[in-house]
Amino acid sequence: MSMIPKEIEKHYSEVQESERLSSGIGELERLRTEAILTAHLPPPPAVIYDVGGAAGVYAFPLAERGYTAHLIDPVELHLEQARARAASSGVSLASINQGNALLLSAPSLTADAVLLFGPLYHLVDESERLEAIRESFRILKPGGILFAAAISRFASLMDGAAEGFLKDPEFRQIVAGDLASGQHRNPTSNPAYFTTSYFHRPEELEKEVTAAGYQNVRVLAVEGPVWNAARFKRVWDDETQRKALMEFLSTVEQEPSIRGASAHLLAVAHRPKLEAVPYGNP
Repeated sequence: MSMIPKEIEKHYSEVQESERLSSGIGELERLRTEAILTAHLPPPPAVIYDVGGAAGVYAFPLAERGYTAHLIDPVELHLEQARARAASSGVSLASINQGNALLLSAPSLTADAVLLFGPLYHLVDESERLEAIRESFRILKPGGILFAAAISRFASLMDGAAEGFLKDPEFRQIVAGDLASGQHRNPTSNPAYFTTSYFHRPEELEKEVTAAGYQNVRVLAVEGPVWNAARFKRVWDDETQRKALMEFLSTVEQEPSIRGASAHLLAVAHRPKLEAVPYGNP
C-alpha cells in the first residue's frame, strides 16, 4: 500500500531525483543545500534523520563525513536505490527504512538534526504540514536543529518563463492556481510540470515552523534570484564564476527582498534547549 498519493509516487518513478541534482540548476540546489548544512550542523558523529531523503543524495555524503545518518522515504524505488548505493559504494547508513513524515518510527529525543527535504512540498493541507514539522520536533533532542525545505510560491511562473512553458495554456492554468492558493496541481501527463504540491511564501514557511514550537527560525534562499538567468549555464560551467556565485548567494541568502525569487527555500530552526516543565512535575 502506498504511503503517498499515487500521482506523487508515479512522478518519482518517472523522474530520477538524484540525477536531477547532479548538473545545472539541480546541482546548484544541491551544493547550496550542502553549504547550508555545513554551516549549521553540529559536528559528526551527530545523529541525523533524513526524512523524505529519496535515494540518499544528502544522507550518503553526510555518512561519509562521519555522521550517523538515517534515511526515511515513502517510495520503495528510492529505498532500493539507496540500498544499491550502499552496497556498491561501501558507505553504510545507520538505517534505510520506509516511512512517512507524519508518523516517524524514530524514538523521541534522539536526533541531533532532522532534514525535511521534500515532505513539505507534497503536504497540501497546512494541518498536515504542521503535523510533519511537529513530528520532527518530537524526535529532536533539546537544542537539535531542523532543516525544512519548501518550494517558492513563484517558482512555476519563473520556470515557465525560462523554459518556454508559458506558451502552453494548460501550464498557464497551473501557474494561475499556484499564485492564487499555493496549491500546485498538474492534470497533464508532462512530468516537467511537476506533481501535486504546495508552494510556500517565505513568511508562511517561517510561520509554520514557528507554530510547531521552534526557535531562531531563519528562512534562507537556496538558489537565490539567479537560477533562471538567461546565461546561468555559462556562469555555472566557468569555475571562477561558479565560485563567486556560491559566495554571493551565501551572502544574500537571508535578504528578505529576494527570498521569494529563489526556486527553493530552506528554514533552519532549533528545538529550544530549555523547555517549560508543566506545573507540579519534577
